[in-house]
Amino acid sequence: MIDTKIPRRIASSLLQSLTAGVVPRSGLEYINAGRKHEISALLSDLETVSDGGAACRFLVGRYGSGKSFLLGLIRNLALEKGFVVCDCDLSPERRFTGSRGQGLATYRELLHNLSVKTKPEGGALSLLLQRWLSQLMLQTAEEYPEKEETFRNEKVKEKVRKVISKMEHMVFYYDFAKVMECYLQGYFEADDGKCDLALRWIRGEYETRTEAKKALGVGSIITDENWYDCLKLLAFFVVGAGYRGLILLVDELVNLYKIPQTVTRQSNYEKILTIFNDTLQGKAAHFAIYFCATPQLMDDTRRGLAGYEALRSRLASGRFVKEGYRDLFGPVIRLEPLTNEELMILCENLQKLHASFYQTEEKLTGGELAGFLQTELSRIGADSLLTPREITRDLLEILNLLQQNPDATLQDILGGFSFAATSSENEEIPDDFADFTI
Repeated sequence: MIDTKIPRRIASSLLQSLTAGVVPRSGLEYINAGRKHEISALLSDLETVSDGGAACRFLVGRYGSGKSFLLGLIRNLALEKGFVVCDCDLSPERRFTGSRGQGLATYRELLHNLSVKTKPEGGALSLLLQRWLSQLMLQTAEEYPEKEETFRNEKVKEKVRKVISKMEHMVFYYDFAKVMECYLQGYFEADDGKCDLALRWIRGEYETRTEAKKALGVGSIITDENWYDCLKLLAFFVVGAGYRGLILLVDELVNLYKIPQTVTRQSNYEKILTIFNDTLQGKAAHFAIYFCATPQLMDDTRRGLAGYEALRSRLASGRFVKEGYRDLFGPVIRLEPLTNEELMILCENLQKLHASFYQTEEKLTGGELAGFLQTELSRIGADSLLTPREITRDLLEILNLLQQNPDATLQDILGGFSFAATSSENEEIPDDFADFTI
C-alpha cells in the first residue's frame, strides 16, 4: 500500500478524463510536467489584470499537445488567486457572432461556467452576488450596531451604488444599475423571484426588450452584437465585489476555421480583432482572455487568422524569433514539445496517480517507464504525430492492464521489447534514451 496523497474523488476524475483523452477541470497540478516558462508568463498576466490592466493571448499547438491542459491549469491557478473565471468551448452553435445568435450562445455558456474559488465547477454568479452582499451587510452592522435594519439596508444600497458608479462610462451602465436595484430589493425581501429576474438579464436570457422592460424596467438586453461589452462591464463589477479580475478562457478556436461561409468567418475574426485591440489599447480593464488555437488556424493565409490582414500583422512573429529564442511576452505562445525529461516526469506522475487511486504499489520501475517512453518515441512518425495525450492514454491503458492482470509484465504487454532488470523505482533513464528528443 502507498500513502494516499491525492483525494480519491479527484484521482477518479483525473483517471476517467485522461483515459478518455479530455482535460479534467480539477487536480491538474498533481500530474503537471513542464510548461514552466509558459505558466510564468501567464501568471504575469494575472498580476497585470489585478493591477487594472488587460491581456489577450493565443496558446497555439497541435491537437493533444497540451493547450487545453495549460488552459485548465491557468484556470485553477486564477481561481486560487481570487479571480473570477469563465470558460467555454467554441462549436458550430457557439461562435463570436452569427446569424442564429451564436455569439449570445457563447456569452451564455461563459456565464453558465462562471466560477470562483469556493465554487470552481461553475454556476457561481448567484453565489458571487450573495456573498458580496452578505459581507456588505456584516460590515454595515458593525458600523451601525444601534441602527435598525431598514437604515442598514439603505447603507448597503449606497455601497453598491458606489461600486456601480465607477462603471458609468461603460455600455449598459444605467440598465445594469437598475438590474442591481431589482436584485437588491429581492435580496432584502428574501424574494427569489425578483433576484432571478435580475440574474436572467445578466445571463442574457431575455429574448426581447419588451420582456426585459416589463420585468425590470430596463430598455436594453444582451444580444449577439453587444455581449462582449457586458463582459467588460462585469470585469469592473467583480473587482468592486472583492475579486481581482475576470479571466475568460476560450477553447476550440479552430471551429471558426471550419466555418464554410467566408463572410461569417471573417465576421468572427473581426470580433477577435475588436477584443485584441481593446485589451492592448487600454479599452478593457481587470480583464484577460486566452484562446486555444491550432497552427492551421493561425497560419493558413486562405481561411485562417493569417488571411485576415489586420490580425496577421498583429499576431505574426517578430523577425528575430527563431529556434532557441522564444518571446513569451507576445500575444502568441506556441507550445513546444515536452522534453524527454518532462515526459518522464509526466509518466511518473501518472503512475503515482494510478497507484494512489487503486491503493497499490507502483507497477513500473524507473527503467521500465523509460523503456515504455523509448518504445513510444521510436514509433514511425513519432517526431511529428506523438503528443502528451497519446502517451498519457497509452500509459494509463498499460497500468490498467497490469492492475487487472497481476501476473503480466510490461514486456508481455508491449511484446518484443527487452527491458533491463531493475529493482529501483528511481532508476535513471538509460543513456541511449536521454539524448533522444522529439
